[in-house]
Amino acid sequence: MSSEWLTLNVGGKYFVTTRSTLTNKEPMSMLARMFSQGDDDTGWRIQPSAQDQNGAFMIDRSPTYFEPLLNYLRHGELILEKNINPAGVLAEARFYGIEGVFEILEPMIAKYSPDEKETAPLTRRDVLRAILSTSAPHELRFQGVNLAGTDLSRLDLRNINFKYANLHGCRLCGTNFSGCNLERADLSGSNMEGAQLLMVRMLCVNLEAACLKGCNFEDPTGLRANLEGANLKGANLEGSNMAGINLRVATLKNAKLRNCDLRAAVLAGADLEFCDFSGSDLNEANLRGANLKEATFDFMLTPLHMSQTVR
Repeated sequence: MSSEWLTLNVGGKYFVTTRSTLTNKEPMSMLARMFSQGDDDTGWRIQPSAQDQNGAFMIDRSPTYFEPLLNYLRHGELILEKNINPAGVLAEARFYGIEGVFEILEPMIAKYSPDEKETAPLTRRDVLRAILSTSAPHELRFQGVNLAGTDLSRLDLRNINFKYANLHGCRLCGTNFSGCNLERADLSGSNMEGAQLLMVRMLCVNLEAACLKGCNFEDPTGLRANLEGANLKGANLEGSNMAGINLRVATLKNAKLRNCDLRAAVLAGADLEFCDFSGSDLNEANLRGANLKEATFDFMLTPLHMSQTVR
């Protein structure tokens, strides 16, 4: 232990260095505590690891991630080769207790982590930048994109592909989604009051607990908004224009549909349990096979027409 020069066997790879290199830069690290000279009865020092047949001190860790740490102890700079994962170096630095490396790598990993970058929701500015840089709106795709919690109120988003997108909790008041593909998108808990939803494709969309008060789904040319199989549990659709809408086998349990225009709407097989249709116009609506348990139809504007033809 008296020699200044030491040989370390880290994961089968040999490193030759000096005792001062291991102890001076980071005096509280595990390496410094292993190779400091002199006796210490306080328990501060750590007994050096076993030695191999060549007299090298054996450390069962990754040599790839140890090498940049050793160079850091030599000259105070952390230099990573192109193919070295910073997260791996940081894990080794934590094992050895080389605290100076924490301060270098932690901000770097937080800033450039691919996982974090991929999962962070896009902002309103990101969406506007994409719209302005795309000449034809129908070519713009936000399929599967995370937009959770983003404020997209009053934007013109016509004909954009939002299939499978995460729009949970978004603020979408007055937004124009006409012609959009929102198939299987998550719009649960979003505020879409006054949104334009003409000709939307919303098959199996999740609109649970969403606010859709005063929305317009009716296209003057007669093309239906398609919400077949949609989840509208507990949604608020009061005062919405839903004439001709396709809600076949949709779930609207506990939904509020007061004063809605549902003329010629297709509600065949839909779950309408506990729905409130007070004041709504259901003239020629197709309710064949719908679950109407405990649904409220007080003060209807027109007689309920139970169509025998599923359209």
